Amino acid sequence: MMDVDLIFKIAAIGILVSVLNQVLTRSGRDEMATMTTLVALVVVLMIVVQQINDLFTLVKDLFGL
Repeated sequence: MMDVDLIFKIAAIGILVSVLNQVLTRSGRDEMATMTTLVALVVVLMIVVQQINDLFTLVKDLFGL
């Protein structure tokens, strides 16, 4: 079962990056807006990969592999 806190954490990162992206774009710093979006994407992917790793470990322990 997926933890609800994980969903809220990813949603909070998305909202924060969206606001930050708008502020940076309106101030004329498009490159910084793009970099913050890419950094947020990497952070979220790291969180998801960690959860997938935990899932594989659970399955491996469950079947004794």
